[in-house]
Amino acid sequence: MLQTHLLDAFEQRLGLLGLPVSVEFWNGRRVSRGNFPKVKLALRRPEALKALVRPGLGKLAQAYVEGDIDLDCDIHELAKFAEALCGPQQVDLKKRHSDNWKWWWHTRRFDRRAISHHYDVSNDFFALWLDRQRVYSCAYFRTPDDSLEIAQQQKIDHICRKLDLQPGERLLDVGCGWGALIFRAAERYGARATGITLSEQQFHYVSEQIQARDLAGHCEVHLLDYRDFPEHKTFDKIASVGMFEHVGKRNLPGYFAKLQRLLKPGGLLMNHGLTSTGLYSGGLSSDIEEFVDRYVFPGGEIPHLSKEIELMASEHLECLDVESLRPHYAKTLWHWVERLDARKDEARALVGEKKYRIWRIYMAGYALAFERGWVSVYQVLAGRRLANGALTAPLTREYMYSA
Repeated sequence: MLQTHLLDAFEQRLGLLGLPVSVEFWNGRRVSRGNFPKVKLALRRPEALKALVRPGLGKLAQAYVEGDIDLDCDIHELAKFAEALCGPQQVDLKKRHSDNWKWWWHTRRFDRRAISHHYDVSNDFFALWLDRQRVYSCAYFRTPDDSLEIAQQQKIDHICRKLDLQPGERLLDVGCGWGALIFRAAERYGARATGITLSEQQFHYVSEQIQARDLAGHCEVHLLDYRDFPEHKTFDKIASVGMFEHVGKRNLPGYFAKLQRLLKPGGLLMNHGLTSTGLYSGGLSSDIEEFVDRYVFPGGEIPHLSKEIELMASEHLECLDVESLRPHYAKTLWHWVERLDARKDEARALVGEKKYRIWRIYMAGYALAFERGWVSVYQVLAGRRLANGALTAPLTREYMYSA
């Protein structure tokens, strides 16, 4: 009786929403709405109804990942269907969460395992859908028609120019990924670049590329937690791209304190990372947060931009420039998930059906989150003052956009 009631309730919901979808149930029952359904939904077991009668985006994503639901459709149509089915996300932008609510997670051991969980899937898997340089962070689109390859190169150059990177200067890239920034800094800008990562696969790839590019003496990479980086070396410029969201809210004061100690007086720091659009919330509904925490980013936390600037200021890192790249990240994610779908058979062969589904639904979901303004991403440029209080950055922003 309960199953029949739930089936009827789900069919009624589809009828009220008017979604162009066809549904096949585990018992052979079929429902079709609209003349040309763009979404084909198959419920493989009764448990799937729990995610559909009172749906949330996180619950729907979990049901898809666990194989309770199969979805056959274009990824953009899937996002439209999911949003229409689930309705407006109940994200309280004023809801207070303790800044310390996950403090126990971010030990060195936990962070090493969390980074490995996310990044050590397979270098070959990431190569399927990232650009040639394997840049796994928000691209920078000067025009809407820029390719992903062009936009990622523009992002790397945008960072180097913001930092006013000069020949011979020492650059530290905290969370260096597959090395695109340190390679470009050395090859194009003449810097001496150091990268650190907790991902073993990234470390081995960057090490190999340093030799292949004949950059020994100009680039180096270390498999190292940022907290353990020796402080006898200091840097003219520091970049942290996509690292901020892995640190944990409780650890952020120590994170910026560490970067401040590694930065020379007069040096510049560029922090590029995800932020919440809610002052006190994580920006996402609770069921989306649970999905991301379980399947994608264990322990990920994103504060509001105002908190980021406050924490920088508390460590005498003076904010010089702030730029939102929220629309850019939505475009980047759609590029990634489209490229993943174009090579889905290879992806499944490399990582299996479940991981393919995790990455597909996660990237589409985050593209939607950036489009709707549930989360954002900012580049914040800050400087460490000289003893006399002076800053060394150019007077205007013009230098950031010079060829």
